[in-house]
Amino acid sequence: RIREHLISSVAMEMHRTRYVSALLFIGTCVTTINAVTHYSVPEELEEGSIVANLHFDIEIQTGRDGSKFADLILKKSLDREKQGVHNLILTAVDGGVPTRTGTASIIVRVIDTNDNAPNFPKDNYDINIMENSPVGTLVIKLNATDLDEGTNAQIEYTYSLYTSEKTQGTFNLKSSTGEISVKGTLNYEDIRNYDMEIIATDKGANSLSGQCKLTIQVTDMNDNHPEISIKSFQSPIKENEPIDTVIAVVSVSDKDSGDNGVVDLHIPHNMPFRLRESSDNYYELVVSEPLDREKVPEYDITFTVTDRGSPPLSDNETMTLELLDVNDNVPQFPQSFYTIRVMENNAPGALLSSLTAFDPDLHENQYLVYFILEKEIANTSMSMLFSINPENGNLYALKTFDYEIEKEFLFHIEARDSGSPPLSSNVTVHIIIVDQNDNAPVIVSPWRAHGSVVEEKIPRSTDKGSLVAKVIALDTDSVHNSRITYQFLQKEIANTSMSMLFSINPENGNLYALKTFDYEIEKEFLFHIEARDSGSPPLSSNVTVHIIIVDQNDNAPVIVSPWRAHGSVVEEKIPRSTDKGSLVAKVIALDTDSVHNSRITYQFLQVTDATLFSLDQYNGEIRTMRMFSYRDPRHQRLVVVAKDNGEPALSATVTIKLSTVETAVKAYSDMTEVPLEYDIFSDLNLYLVIGLGSVSFLLLITILVTIVLKCQKAKPSKAAPPCRNSVISERNSTIADSTLVSNDAYWYSLFLAETRKGKLVVRQPVPKGSRYIVSSIPRGTGLTETSDSAASTLNDNAVPPPHCGEVSCHCQELKVEHRIFLKKPICAIVIWFLNVYLSICLSIYLSVMVGMLLEK
Repeated sequence: RIREHLISSVAMEMHRTRYVSALLFIGTCVTTINAVTHYSVPEELEEGSIVANLHFDIEIQTGRDGSKFADLILKKSLDREKQGVHNLILTAVDGGVPTRTGTASIIVRVIDTNDNAPNFPKDNYDINIMENSPVGTLVIKLNATDLDEGTNAQIEYTYSLYTSEKTQGTFNLKSSTGEISVKGTLNYEDIRNYDMEIIATDKGANSLSGQCKLTIQVTDMNDNHPEISIKSFQSPIKENEPIDTVIAVVSVSDKDSGDNGVVDLHIPHNMPFRLRESSDNYYELVVSEPLDREKVPEYDITFTVTDRGSPPLSDNETMTLELLDVNDNVPQFPQSFYTIRVMENNAPGALLSSLTAFDPDLHENQYLVYFILEKEIANTSMSMLFSINPENGNLYALKTFDYEIEKEFLFHIEARDSGSPPLSSNVTVHIIIVDQNDNAPVIVSPWRAHGSVVEEKIPRSTDKGSLVAKVIALDTDSVHNSRITYQFLQKEIANTSMSMLFSINPENGNLYALKTFDYEIEKEFLFHIEARDSGSPPLSSNVTVHIIIVDQNDNAPVIVSPWRAHGSVVEEKIPRSTDKGSLVAKVIALDTDSVHNSRITYQFLQVTDATLFSLDQYNGEIRTMRMFSYRDPRHQRLVVVAKDNGEPALSATVTIKLSTVETAVKAYSDMTEVPLEYDIFSDLNLYLVIGLGSVSFLLLITILVTIVLKCQKAKPSKAAPPCRNSVISERNSTIADSTLVSNDAYWYSLFLAETRKGKLVVRQPVPKGSRYIVSSIPRGTGLTETSDSAASTLNDNAVPPPHCGEVSCHCQELKVEHRIFLKKPICAIVIWFLNVYLSICLSIYLSVMVGMLLEK
């Protein structure tokens, strides 16, 4: 047990950790192991544990008291950096049988000593850094290593004495970490390389150190702009400088290196210049194309130099090159041909146009003088027509132009500069006189004297749409102003719209009839036609056209006396005792045609006895050529034809049956002359009614006065003796469609016929108004004879002769009336006043009618 105890105690003692210095010398006793009993190291342990361990060994020592001690001896130096802990097992064996052993674990920890110097991975470092790197930029972090530990492994970095102050001022070294950063400005152009030596020192008791070298190369950065230097420059130069003339010499440079220091110089491509390299970094600016100051008076030439860095940097320099003018340009007009329109009737001296030429040269080379090249135009001196201001080219008219005389002018104007030698150019000027509407249309057809009326005759049978006349007007103005249109001035004629009568072509003046005219209704038209031009304002002239409807013989004569029913025979009774030359009957025919066509002649178409009657071919009077004899038949048939003067002639016939009678016609005592009453009154307007009323009232007073005067004469007998010079004719007082015309025409014709024969005609109506009495009294009959006949007639109630038949002669009665009137002076005065008064009334009537026409 004691042995075990010892062994146990040994084991317990040995199982402890021992710290030994790594720098123990060989043979140094690491520790001593005390044991009560003897112990030994087994062979296998010797061979395994103790023997195999190259650094330790056991030496057993015996004490005086027999105790044994085991000394752990270092037999080989320790290196903590290689093995910092050694694990040993110590075995103690007793000498008993069976032997007992005990083991102890010995851990030997090697304590570090500063035996290793700091070490850099490399001895030399080559580092590149961009210039202009900002302050604080990390260049490199040095990492020196020390195999020791603790304070022996703590390293401090410092610059060596061989590192320049410039380098130390440019870079910052952090002593604790070994970081090198930029401290100052890096400029490749100033310092391209930095050399430094760095020392790493540990903090051991005996500090050890290591060192390394750093070479920092500053990498060039394209941070310098190229520079331009203009060595020489010539400005201004003449615009006619020849090609390859040197204008300027330019040098370029760049402080950078490599591609950053390689520069290129260029100028804009759109300039008539080029760069020619003369030597290294020297260039010449030369003329490459002809120069023209008029196009470009000056050039701003920009020299641009660019390096080849990345990114490239550039610089530029601008110079202004001025060109001097030479007289190399002729004056130029804006147009090669000028057309100038001048209004006629212009004022003399009026400005027509400004013909200004342009010369792009300068100074005296651009001063222009203007001339008119022609001296005369159309045999007229130019000085009488036009003038031009030699300084500004203003063209003036020297006279008033008339389009109808002068329509255009063509001449040339020259512009000459003041250069040396002078240059000139000319331009053609075409002056066109513009027409004004200053001429009114002149009507040339139909021609008429100044202010007279044009008369146009058209047949009455003109068809609708027929050309009646043609109005032609001429206008001497230009085409536009002379375009003439024709129109009527009146809208209507005689209350009839002009559009229903005539039309006129507004373009050619043709006048057309729009209806067929009837001469018997419309005999003439008077109107005005205006010819108006197209000017502004328009001018016009007019012509008065008098359209006369030319009569055609389209109306046959109409026999109005003796009246008879259509197709019937006129029966007339005459006394057989009618003397030679007595008026038997009178044929009156009317023709509504014109005077020429209405001239009527009468002739017998059939007659029972041509020796008994004669017919006046002009007035239609049928008279006896001899006295009736007992052999002559009692009834005579006469066919009278009334023929007009037309072409072809038209005619009408009347058949008269004459019967001879021997009984007297009952006399009529009432021989008072009564005026004809008109049954047609015109109500055209109030003026005519008032006029007619006034005339009728005055006429009624006159009739009353006449009746009063007539009542004073002796009353004639109821029976009057017959007279051969008087004939009573039966006739209806009304003729169809023309009562007044036929009565008035008949009596007028009868009055003319009897008056030419020297007789006085008196017309008297019969009491019933259905018959009238025509009394023909020879003017040569004496008043005394007439009075005697009347007295005998009044005193003797003799019966008329038998041959008078139904005819009663009242010659004596009329002669008595005549005698009574002529014997009383007051009657003559009344008759004279009556004639004057009737003339005044007629004048009033005509005045009223004229006033009405003027009003319309």
